[in-house]
Amino acid sequence: MSNRHGRKLEKFSDSFNENFMFFFRLSRKGLIDFCGERIVIESTKDPKLTAKHCFRLFEDGRYTMGRVIQCRQPNILRHVLMGKKGWGLWTKEWGLGISECDFSQEEIMGEFHKRGIVIPKCFMEEFLNRIWKCRLMRYGRILKELGY
Repeated sequence: MSNRHGRKLEKFSDSFNENFMFFFRLSRKGLIDFCGERIVIESTKDPKLTAKHCFRLFEDGRYTMGRVIQCRQPNILRHVLMGKKGWGLWTKEWGLGISECDFSQEEIMGEFHKRGIVIPKCFMEEFLNRIWKCRLMRYGRILKELGY
């Protein structure tokens, strides 16, 4: 990867590192242990294919169409991908549960706090937007049932 885009993939910004560690902690600390699919990663001896580099390639769309992911640190990458894929699944479920008053936002945030996981600002905004959308859908459904 000697082209400009390839060199860009080898540098990791602070926000990328923050997101990487957030997804890793979600899975590693047991908050998200299910993501809806099996993640298969083959081990390789290539020193260039670190977990961060492979995650960057995954984010860049290199592992689509069932392509096998090869990584020097497969367990770390598996946890990061499980956290990333599980985040979307679980925020949807948490949003529905909060909008239907099955549990509160404070209970969910308490679980993060108890495990020492800090949610990056962009993901917190996504989570709050998801809760808002679920509440709007619920209120719209209730108004429709009442005939308004």
